[in-house]
Amino acid sequence: MRSRARRCALSKAQGLSKRGIMTEPDWSKYRNFSRSEFECKCGCGQAEMSDMFMTLLQNLRTKCATPFVISSGYRCPDHNDAVSGSGRDGPHTTGKACDISIRGELAWIVLAHAMRTGLPGIGIKQHGDGRFIHLDMLSNDTHPRPRVWSYE
Repeated sequence: MRSRARRCALSKAQGLSKRGIMTEPDWSKYRNFSRSEFECKCGCGQAEMSDMFMTLLQNLRTKCATPFVISSGYRCPDHNDAVSGSGRDGPHTTGKACDISIRGELAWIVLAHAMRTGLPGIGIKQHGDGRFIHLDMLSNDTHPRPRVWSYE
């Protein structure tokens, strides 16, 4: 049996994390986004985003023709557990989710295009401070999709 360190090194060399997603997508493919926007906010430096999710997000950004401010991208399991009710395996830990800080008419435009772009998970908080739209492309028993929900 391989040691844990050896398995991690092999996965990293293959470009995969322990969850089997790309550890580092080719950020040059996403002209409107940078790696730093998607880094975990705890300071660990991880930004293990899915190429497929990033491609859908770039397509959405192009259709909306407005800048997106990413308020939350990738979250390591420890950070997600600290800031979210979804625990250590929430949507952001998969690299297939992000939150966009947006309000008003622009939120409506993003929402309308997100449903047409094929993003099956959409969460909306459009009241008070910290307005955002959550987007994800999960599909499993824990996170049934398609779904639209609102945050209190």
